[in-house]
Amino acid sequence: MRKSIATVSVSGSLTEKLEAVARAGFDGVEIFENDLLGCPLPPERIRERAEHLGLRVEAYQPFRDFEAVAPDRLADHLRRAEHKFRVMERLGADLMLVCSNVSPGCADDDALAAEQLRRLAERAADHGIRVAYEALAWGRHVDTYLHGWRIVRMADHPGLGVCLDSFHILSRGSDPGGIEAIPGDRIFLLQLADAPLLAMDVLQWSRHYRCFPGQGGFDLTGLLAHVVRTGYAGPLSLEIFNDGFRQADAGRTAVDAMRSLIALEESVARVLGTGSALPRPAQPEGFAFAELATRDHKRLGGLLGALGFARTGQHETRPIELWEQGRARILLSRVHPESPTDTSLVAIGLESADPALSAERAQALLAPVLARHRAPGEGRLDAVAAPDGTELFFCDTGRALWREPFDAVSPPSGHVGRIDHVALGHPWDQFDEAALFYRAVLGLQPHESAEVADPYGLLRSRAMSDAAGAVRLTLDMAPVGARTLPGQHIALADDDIVATARRLRALPDDVLLPVPGNYYDDLRARFDLGEARHRELRELGLMYDRDEYGEFLHLCTVTVGRVFFEIVQRVGGYRGFGTDNAPVRLAAQHAPAPSPAPAGDGD
Repeated sequence: MRKSIATVSVSGSLTEKLEAVARAGFDGVEIFENDLLGCPLPPERIRERAEHLGLRVEAYQPFRDFEAVAPDRLADHLRRAEHKFRVMERLGADLMLVCSNVSPGCADDDALAAEQLRRLAERAADHGIRVAYEALAWGRHVDTYLHGWRIVRMADHPGLGVCLDSFHILSRGSDPGGIEAIPGDRIFLLQLADAPLLAMDVLQWSRHYRCFPGQGGFDLTGLLAHVVRTGYAGPLSLEIFNDGFRQADAGRTAVDAMRSLIALEESVARVLGTGSALPRPAQPEGFAFAELATRDHKRLGGLLGALGFARTGQHETRPIELWEQGRARILLSRVHPESPTDTSLVAIGLESADPALSAERAQALLAPVLARHRAPGEGRLDAVAAPDGTELFFCDTGRALWREPFDAVSPPSGHVGRIDHVALGHPWDQFDEAALFYRAVLGLQPHESAEVADPYGLLRSRAMSDAAGAVRLTLDMAPVGARTLPGQHIALADDDIVATARRLRALPDDVLLPVPGNYYDDLRARFDLGEARHRELRELGLMYDRDEYGEFLHLCTVTVGRVFFEIVQRVGGYRGFGTDNAPVRLAAQHAPAPSPAPAGDGD
């Protein structure tokens, strides 16, 4: 199906929006009236620019507060409409979107609304223009799509149809199954928007919190499946009102928008049992490695050594060290000279049964493919860039080709067996983009979003994982106005965290994050674990959590640059990430290092 987007969905001037939308691969645009009014170019030039970019002007919108009005008001509204029709002819748009009336002066009279909409459609037909009537969720009298369809059917004009908008339908809790009662040729436009599930005024919800399909909580797959069954042949058009998108880079927003439609089409094809052009998901089966770039190999290597890792190899041609313990593998490379931090997480290796297919799917979903120089005899290693710039390598599960250039010795055994999860920090304008990326590209399923109290703001976090828990990610968003991104961390799965904590506490250098005593006083109130266990947790600085499936013990190291390590032990089938303990951890990380005690004066 053709793919379109309303210009209100991205930032910039109208010409900048058109260029960004075209680069992302869209077929058409809805021109939002405010964008045209603020553009110095006349409509003819906008039409030429769109045609040059290969974009079809799918609609001009919105035309407001027209129907069910007194006769004297109708004459003025028709005069206003005639002016818009002339502008549309110059613009090359043949579809006008008319919103249901929200003004206090309109009548609750379906027959009157139908009669006046028919007159509008007759005038529009004289200009070769059709009219799509949209029921706004906050319309004065018409606020559901089926009510809008009844009025359109009553008007009985071939140039008058409905515009279906997923937000207006799903925000009201309307059953989208009724869409199938509308003939496909009477659906003139389908607008798509997702949204987080919020309890708030629907108008404010719509104006500020819409997002792309797959980034919110609406069942757009089910809704679109109903629309497809009608025989609808128009475009899939995104209409997104979002404060963040209005400030973000138009190019990456447009790419994110296109990715959302590609993924949505695939999910609908799965429901309808039709084929999809998208390569099937080859879900990752585990972490092959995580790569840290650092200016201080000695300091970070010392921390890894304290955690039980050993330096097992040096890359033959690049300044990269391999550190291992069990199946947990960490690469240490040199930080880029222009990097603002001395240590950061720059790459993740994901095990895949079919790396080439994983890379092909990522590329089809518009992930930038990373060009890599391969030394003679070095195996192929496909890689793409995630939204935050993290490099994702797809590694063959059965053949560790990435490890061959290290000529590495066997890794030591220890309590740490593998990487449990990886946490990535994102600026506010990339958080939803990242969630959609990992969901669509890797097939990871999102958990519920969590808001965590940070001493200097409110940090938003969302975990994602595959069904088996082989690959887990947590995506963290910086508080609004934060000067730095959230920390990154690598969580290491330990099968005896108590023994590990005892060993680390016995080291001469402090490598563990101190946990305030107040945390353990509160822990006694939250969980009755017995006196001995509570005393042990406090002495070792272990944090604790529990869900209906099992228990979770964890501790954190000091931070190096942006990175720290978390040691975790899942007992039973615990599924969470210790989120309730995150505020304590964040407060401890923000706390200044204790000053040395002053020397005594003597007796």
